[in-house]
Amino acid sequence: MTPATVSLRQQADYRFEIRFGESIPSLITDEPAPLGKGECPSPAQLLCALVGNCLSDSLLFALHKFKQAPGPLRCEVTAEVGRNPEGRLRILGIHTTITLGVVASSLEHLDRALAQFEELCTVTQSVRQAIPVRVTVIDAGGQSLHDRA
Repeated sequence: MTPATVSLRQQADYRFEIRFGESIPSLITDEPAPLGKGECPSPAQLLCALVGNCLSDSLLFALHKFKQAPGPLRCEVTAEVGRNPEGRLRILGIHTTITLGVVASSLEHLDRALAQFEELCTVTQSVRQAIPVRVTVIDAGGQSLHDRA
């Protein structure tokens, strides 16, 4: 497997340019005030985005294996930021909610896809070794289908 590699270059204070390779646009990050100006995504927000993106991809992949179309997915991710016992700021937990674009009754083998998709997620399973990650899936009608801490 090819390693995932990025390079970071400081632009000013806590503002960094992240380069992903020649053919991929770079991304600028910054810490929120008072450290940075908060004009760009923070590292904590990027972690949320990565967990949510990977989980959404994994659910989509699991459903596609059964030739199911869940409609456009939506995903909301929240990180609980707080202090550890030593008083240092840490991400204490992440909660991801994925919303299907259709109602559950329109999908065949949904139970099988829901039973396996988290195990397919490289990022979440790696992050989970250090940070609790709760994953909720609901359908377009608001029915809760999956909730795992």
